[in-house]
Order: sequence, then C-alpha cells, then structure tokens
Amino acid sequence: MTQSHMTQTQMNQIPSQVDQKAFRNALGQFATGVTVITTLDNQGNKIGMTANSFSSVSLEPMLVLWSIARSSNAVDEFTNADRFAIHVLHAEQQALSNQFASKCEDRFCNVEHEEGLGGVPLLKDYSAVFQCQTEHQYDGGDHIIIVGRVMAFDNRGLPPLIFHAGRYADLELPVAV
Repeated sequence: MTQSHMTQTQMNQIPSQVDQKAFRNALGQFATGVTVITTLDNQGNKIGMTANSFSSVSLEPMLVLWSIARSSNAVDEFTNADRFAIHVLHAEQQALSNQFASKCEDRFCNVEHEEGLGGVPLLKDYSAVFQCQTEHQYDGGDHIIIVGRVMAFDNRGLPPLIFHAGRYADLELPVAV
C-alpha cells in the first residue's frame, strides 16, 4: 500500500518490530546540509567529525543544535566540551566531509585551520561557521542532543554540500530514487 492510499490511522501506527533500515531510508528523504563539528578535548587535542544533524533553534538568543551518537568515538570529548564550532560545508568539500567521517588518526591532516574562540579549531574553508558555547544537552535516545549558544558566526554564502538518500547530492542534478 502506498503512502497516498494509507489512512491517517494507518500512517500513525508503528509496528512493535520496526525495520530500522526502512526507518533510516524514510528519514533519508529529508535532504540535509553537511557540517564538520570541531572542539578540543581535555588535553587540548583537536577533535572533529562530520555530522548532518544540524538545525537552528532560536534567533533570540541565537541557539543551534546538533546531535552525536552515543556510540561515536568522540562522544565524551563533545559532551565534555564547553565550546565547539559548526562548519557548514560548501559543494566542493565532499572530500573534506569524507575525511572527517573517516577513522583516520589525524582528521586535521592537510586541512588549513586556525584557532577560534576558546582555542577551538576553525577550518579556513567553509560556507558558514558558527562558534558556540555549550548551552544544553539532552537525551535523544541513541544520540545526545547538544545545543550551542552562537558566540560568533560567518557566512560566505557558497552553495552547500547536500546529503540525500544516503549519498551526496547536487542541487543542479535531479536525485535518482
């Protein structure tokens, strides 16, 4: 039965055994931008990861959020961090996204960056960047939701790197389903 033929009652029913792959595929129909989140650990080491779970929360005060999987190798570093930076990647940064999503030992290798507020590493190339102070953290099931107060930001207005249906997408090309 297609969604268009389902009644509202049928659409709201969640079976006791949810097919997580089917659920993930349904979520994948929402196209997102791609970000790299950076911070420092307790010893001052640079930490970074790719994430697409970024969203605005409030204009006054300026708040944004992102979420990190509890299973992530960097979960302790980000949940203990007072500050972090969210870099919205531009369309030409797929390789950078892949590097920060990889298991490589030094994700900052050959990546131009500088120190931002509180020493947090700031990538020199991005479409937009938000330097944040951790405001709140919330339980999000298998993720932790981190809300940051934006302390500084920059917008270069470059076309965004897009992720849709489990792969990178191009705004100019139709997405194959």
